Amino acid sequence: MPPIPGKPLILYLTVHEKSMGCVLGQHDETRRKEQAIYYLSKKFTDYDSKYSPLEKMCCALAWTARRLRQYMLYHITWLIANLDPIKYFFEKPSLSGRIARWQVLLFEYDIVYVSQKAIKGSAIAEFLIERAHEDYVLVTFDFPYENLMSILHIDKEEHNEDIWKMYFDGASNALGHGIKVVFISPKRDYYPITAKLNFDCTNNVVEYEVCVLGLQTALERKAYALKVYGDSTLLIYQLRGEWKTRDSKLTLYQKYIS
Repeated sequence: MPPIPGKPLILYLTVHEKSMGCVLGQHDETRRKEQAIYYLSKKFTDYDSKYSPLEKMCCALAWTARRLRQYMLYHITWLIANLDPIKYFFEKPSLSGRIARWQVLLFEYDIVYVSQKAIKGSAIAEFLIERAHEDYVLVTFDFPYENLMSILHIDKEEHNEDIWKMYFDGASNALGHGIKVVFISPKRDYYPITAKLNFDCTNNVVEYEVCVLGLQTALERKAYALKVYGDSTLLIYQLRGEWKTRDSKLTLYQKYIS
């Protein structure tokens, strides 16, 4: 469901040794039930995996806020997690360079840490607790379409060794809308990202959501030379300016990406 204006969001954040997952939700109009809005999961890089548990939580919160910026920027967000990174950010007298950068990224958000007991029985919380000690299974990314089309131009003068690749795909079924992105670094390292949209939307919106997720991550990784591959002909031609749309929802995505 899309978020209700004026109501706080609830962010459940779980961090494991090598991965993190989160669910963004909100109380419904009755305030008796919570509805999920967005799911995200991410595997830490080998470097990130060496962080302390609290540093991983801070890293995960900063990454999540950037991925869900279009939601969290306009709502108060109640954070529910095993550790309180907000308290750490603002009470520690001196912060390391990377944590200071995460702190700066979070300044524009209104995030409040809330203990689990302060939230009434939640199916979302139970979902996370049941899996709190399970290892994430690495997702297999299968792109069945052979004719992938690039939507960003790479100049021939650029050195191939500096070019990143991004593959994105979205899928819809009776259980919801899933999106997935795979980044391949110039050194051939693979970085998979998955998310789930838990609100009603068209297949075209799903494709734009996954493209936005991927491009945001590319900027985060400073992948300025990027080849992008996707299976949505409509999205590709619209971003190139060769096709036009009158769908107000899609035009907003186009403006955001451009």
